[in-house]
Amino acid sequence: MRLKNIVKALCGSLVVALSSTAALAETSVWKVSKGNDYLYIGGTVHILPESAFPLPAEFDAAYKATDTLVLETKMPEPTDTEMQTTMLKAMSYDDGRSLSKVLSPALYQQVAEYFAPYGVQLQQLDGYKPGFIMLQMLALEMMKTQMSGEGVDSYFDKKAKADGKTLAYLESVESQINLLANMGDGYEDAFIKMNLEQFGDFKNYFAAMIAAWRAGDMSELDKLVVEPARELDAVLYQTLFVERNNAWLPKIEQMFGNDSKELVLVGGGHLAGSDSVLAQLTQAGYKVEQVK
Repeated sequence: MRLKNIVKALCGSLVVALSSTAALAETSVWKVSKGNDYLYIGGTVHILPESAFPLPAEFDAAYKATDTLVLETKMPEPTDTEMQTTMLKAMSYDDGRSLSKVLSPALYQQVAEYFAPYGVQLQQLDGYKPGFIMLQMLALEMMKTQMSGEGVDSYFDKKAKADGKTLAYLESVESQINLLANMGDGYEDAFIKMNLEQFGDFKNYFAAMIAAWRAGDMSELDKLVVEPARELDAVLYQTLFVERNNAWLPKIEQMFGNDSKELVLVGGGHLAGSDSVLAQLTQAGYKVEQVK
């Protein structure tokens, strides 16, 4: 799967011009209704540059209109060393394999050459899985292009805690860690190669994702996020999108008929395409309206 498609899934999950944003006058927030009961669903980007703030006003309006914030998973605290240890363990080989063994010599050399300008010797990372290597590359690209910063999820997580709102989650931290740790398992060469190929246009691509997200243009988001993922890596597409969307749907449906009003925040890519959460809710008979 190409790096930009991984980024779509991990970040959210997000090419439109900035002028399109103004013309659409919409954003990635939806009101989902069943009779008189309703909740809000917002598509997020997990990492945003400071220039992306303030967020579209529709996000804050939905937040103020609800009393429970529902995130994909619990946001890790920077001081949570136990979680960090768990993540590193999951992303490390413990069965005799290593990066140099699962990658062909030629591709291993390409990866070494990628890290060399940053002063990183690939031998230092030899015990880690391809998913971890990809995340390190992503972190370097984000820093290099100055695109790294707080995401929508983290912003509202902090706000909800400060406001004393109820927090709920669609999946466990462990499930997300395992998802990331097992990316590329069994097709390591193809996974790393297709990621390496996409770093050239990273800055422009990521800027386009943010513009599409702000516009709430699901057609563009489908083209940027979902279609390429499905075409390039059917296995990972099923794991990252379809299986998780399917697992989230009954949990979202259970939010109707209670005494709470929820704002559900998930990566933007989960709200685009025929397998999306929004498509499934529409098929299930719910009224789905994009907030303007």
